[in-house]
Amino acid sequence: MQKQEPAVNKLSLIWRFLNGSKRYFVLSFLVGALMIFADMISPQIIRAAVDNAIGGNEPTFGPAVMKLVDALGGFAYLGQHLWIMALAILAVSLVKVVSQYGFLIFNTRAGETLVKTMRDTLYTHIERLPFSWHMKNHTGDIIQRCTSDIDTTRNFVAGQMTQLFRIIILLALSVTFMISMNAWLCLIALAPMPVIIWYSFQFHQKIGAGFKECDEAEGRLSAMAQENLTGVRVVRAFGRERYERDRFENHNANYTNLWVRLGKVMARFWSVADILSGLQVMLVVVFGVLFCLKGNMTSGEYIAFLSYNGMLVWPIRMLGRMIADMSKAGVAIDRIGYIINSEVEKDRETAGTPDVTGDICFEHVNFAYDGCPQMLHDIHFTMKSGTTLGILGGTGSGKSTMMLLLDRLYDLPEDSGRITIGGVDIRDIKLEHLRKNIGIVLQEPFLFSRTLRENLSITDADLTLTDIREAARAACLDETIEGFTKGYETFVGERGVTLSGGQKQRAAIARTLTQQTPIMIFDDSLSAVDAETDAKIRTALEKRFGSASIILISHRITTLSKCDQIIVLDRGRIAEMGTPDELRVSGGLYQRIYEIQSLSSEEVEG
Repeated sequence: MQKQEPAVNKLSLIWRFLNGSKRYFVLSFLVGALMIFADMISPQIIRAAVDNAIGGNEPTFGPAVMKLVDALGGFAYLGQHLWIMALAILAVSLVKVVSQYGFLIFNTRAGETLVKTMRDTLYTHIERLPFSWHMKNHTGDIIQRCTSDIDTTRNFVAGQMTQLFRIIILLALSVTFMISMNAWLCLIALAPMPVIIWYSFQFHQKIGAGFKECDEAEGRLSAMAQENLTGVRVVRAFGRERYERDRFENHNANYTNLWVRLGKVMARFWSVADILSGLQVMLVVVFGVLFCLKGNMTSGEYIAFLSYNGMLVWPIRMLGRMIADMSKAGVAIDRIGYIINSEVEKDRETAGTPDVTGDICFEHVNFAYDGCPQMLHDIHFTMKSGTTLGILGGTGSGKSTMMLLLDRLYDLPEDSGRITIGGVDIRDIKLEHLRKNIGIVLQEPFLFSRTLRENLSITDADLTLTDIREAARAACLDETIEGFTKGYETFVGERGVTLSGGQKQRAAIARTLTQQTPIMIFDDSLSAVDAETDAKIRTALEKRFGSASIILISHRITTLSKCDQIIVLDRGRIAEMGTPDELRVSGGLYQRIYEIQSLSSEEVEG
């Protein structure tokens, strides 16, 4: 679905990203100006050599230049020793080469520093965005914004923006010198320029719209590739390779067609721009010859004028590329700005770091995801500190949603009830403090593409192997890991692909157990382990975390059999609540599930 992205102040956003690279851009501008100045000097030396040193015409240079010429022996002497003027051109060329080298060094440093700042800023910002934002945006599209769009912005700022600065200086100096030599020919040279500029800006909007389509199509293509590579086992398990390949090829063909269509627009633009530029050069050459024949220009002035006109035509021709890159960069900055302008998670000004070992209370909680029917209806209960709460319910009954609200991965709206810990509204607790004190094993365990040791110690880099093994032992994982050739240094692969479902769940449990938090949440995290391992893990939890408040979410009655209290959810409402013994004879939903699962167990044993 197409997202409506907010308007972005492009200049302020770029200025923000320039922190750390401004000084390098300033240096590149300075040496770039020196390089342009060297470009301006060479034609004047050639002009002086042709008109004054060789032709013997009366010089028209300023006092400063004449003073330098007199110091070298005058134009008559220079005419007999042309090697001096050739040496002057060589010296100017050397200055240009050195300044060009400095420009490239400083500009490259500025561009790479800009990229680093942008990536660091985006990564930090994305990490602080709410869980709900990540659920609405495809990972592949986010990655494309943080890579391709950043490179596009860098290419424009470090390439075209610095070129724009050079072009302004080049145009000003070129026109100044051209007017000083022949004002009428200068007007003829400048006459086609407004037409070229007007024509370029006419294409600006069309090119920008084309680039936006291409960029969004690339984002969708990246998201599709990322999703299919991540879920490659599912694709192969269901024999959907051909379907996914055809789907990818269709999107790729559409992406290619968008670029071809944009290429046709750019081809028309470049062709007409080249014709107009060629006409401008032709006018200067023809009228320049006429002025020379009439005696309005000298040969040296004509040669110098053509050199300056070449410098003038080049930036005008570059205007087309700048317009195209400006359009593309504008789209890229808008897409980056969408991330930067997205609201991050924030604490209330009055939020503190209270003790979180008290009772957990849900007070008439109602909740609905954006654009969806209400998920939770008037959830009201109290969980005593240090007890174990079990939550049972069908798929979509709101079990996981309750835990996401407790950990503030989703924020509860102001008028939708309250969740308190020790009498303190969780919205008045700093997020970092709250989440450091809640250990949660999510329904879908996620392991990073690292070793088992790195995955288990991700909560604290200072954990020793002894601490890690103790947590793994409580999760009934230690013996399994020791059976691996490399033990805790075993590389688990992307998303833990080399481990079984039960091993991944136990690894996620062990990772949470290393936190030693006063509140522990296990969201259906024992579903992939057998009943015997389930019992061992629950026993280990009782011994290891006797004083912690533990919340167990499960479809398995045996997993909840030793809970102090059980809540049964049905379509987002609390259908029953009580101890396992009370619910077992209540005649309600819990009893029916208990009888069905008990009968199934007896049949399996039979």
